[in-house]
Amino acid sequence: MADCLVIGAGPAGLLAALYLARFRRRVVAVDAGDGRALGIPRLNNCPGFPDGISGRELVDRLRRQATQYGADIVPGHAAAIARQGAGFAVTCGGGTRLPARRLLLATGVTDFLPDLPRIKENIARRSLCLCPVCDGYEASGKRIGVFGQDAHALREAIFLRSFSSEVFLLVQDPAALSDASRAQAAQAGIGICEGIRAIDSGASGYVARLLDGREIAFGVIYAALGYAVRAELAATLDIRRDDKGHIRVDAHQQTNARGVYAAGDVVHSLNQIAVALGQAATAATAIHNDLRQEDEGSSAAQPGAETGITGG
Repeated sequence: MADCLVIGAGPAGLLAALYLARFRRRVVAVDAGDGRALGIPRLNNCPGFPDGISGRELVDRLRRQATQYGADIVPGHAAAIARQGAGFAVTCGGGTRLPARRLLLATGVTDFLPDLPRIKENIARRSLCLCPVCDGYEASGKRIGVFGQDAHALREAIFLRSFSSEVFLLVQDPAALSDASRAQAAQAGIGICEGIRAIDSGASGYVARLLDGREIAFGVIYAALGYAVRAELAATLDIRRDDKGHIRVDAHQQTNARGVYAAGDVVHSLNQIAVALGQAATAATAIHNDLRQEDEGSSAAQPGAETGITGG
């Protein structure tokens, strides 16, 4: 039986596995191989990499670092969780059951992508981006399109005005954009591109072709369509979630289900790798403290409490 089973092997899951392995805990991470970070072509705001690093390379480095201290990373998709005595059993594809004393959910989110041509190619060359916080700086001075027409898209467009004087909302259904949103966009200096016949992928980015015959080329388009939280497993244990599906946690990353923790994008927070890493370190240390207290037969202290290890 593992001391902790980590579901998800992105930055949060791998760093938690690293910490737990260095605490001399038996830790297993389940890797579905489809994490959000793997598709990031370049991270320029990741701490410690002044020349940037790709998401895949960062994940590979974290994976090597965790395994060299003894963490086991197994390929598979966690399909179900069940209570097993004082611990848990996670069933993966093919019927494999993995028992563990504690669980850490680091399953992340899945971005909704726009219906545009050559998606992967344009993400790779960064003419299609998903995160203005990560990539807004690289869009400085470019003509920016924000694909979406709700309040979320408008907020992203307003945020991106910090980097460019030419920011446009790409609206497919003009009726979906309220008069109040149009007024707010105008006040913020954001153009509204509607009456779109097609958006094509050109040599240097996307080009919007309008019904009136105009063509508008964009240096970068941001998809502001939201994402789906990958927290289906939480329902099995009646884990509380917010209205968007994010798992609710306390200050030690513990959920309302005893022995279950969560970290990374699956938790409601700023969706940034730096934030996910901090949550992972917090969760792993709380899990270690919790297990130590259980092994010592202490019921007075709570997981992650001041009586546990908190760092130097």
